[in-house]
Amino acid sequence: MKPTFQIYSELQQAYDHFNRELFDGILPECILLLDNKERRVYGYYSAKQFVNQEGVACDAIAMNPQHFGMRKIIEILQTIVHEMVHLWQFHFGTHKSNKVYHNKEWGAKMESLGLMPSSTGQPGGKKTGQCMADYPIEGGTFLQSCERLITPEYKISWMDRFCVREDGLVSTVHALGIDDEGDSESAPEKPNKSNRIKYTCPECSANIWGRPGLNVVCGDCEMTFNPAP
Repeated sequence: MKPTFQIYSELQQAYDHFNRELFDGILPECILLLDNKERRVYGYYSAKQFVNQEGVACDAIAMNPQHFGMRKIIEILQTIVHEMVHLWQFHFGTHKSNKVYHNKEWGAKMESLGLMPSSTGQPGGKKTGQCMADYPIEGGTFLQSCERLITPEYKISWMDRFCVREDGLVSTVHALGIDDEGDSESAPEKPNKSNRIKYTCPECSANIWGRPGLNVVCGDCEMTFNPAP
């Protein structure tokens, strides 16, 4: 199968599976995308982003392939369902809100599907807010549905050449132990348009950013911050 058809058919298979098992098949068709512009974002939902020649609008769900190489397949599927709940709320919800992107109605729907909203992605986090993660509820509907989808034949075959870690972008093939043919491990850095540089305390490793030539002393260690090489 050609790579384009392969990756999108795998995402479409997940969408159709969860639409059927978690949403009783009521969700309308949407266009599935790969988008890595916002590297810290796992995915997003955009209502009526596309329109055809006849003027028919279609929603979009975008997935960030920079995270595919560092996340388990079940975590990728969490993101798909997370965005599907936004799609459900847009078409069938009664408490849509522009002020709080993840509001109580969205959170209640997530819980009913076996995904617990959490601002930290862990137990104890806030359940509503602008930026929200989630985690599977043990024995919940989502995990049961995943067991029927994730067979030995099902996988997400393709990922971005660069993936996202806490310390920035790294080579996906490096993370997977594949020969990267001498390519740099990190993605090319963007130009520093602000002309700010990083300074580090040599004692406690605290970091600050500022214009070149600053003479700054750490208030805790009384050591002079050193500019990054």
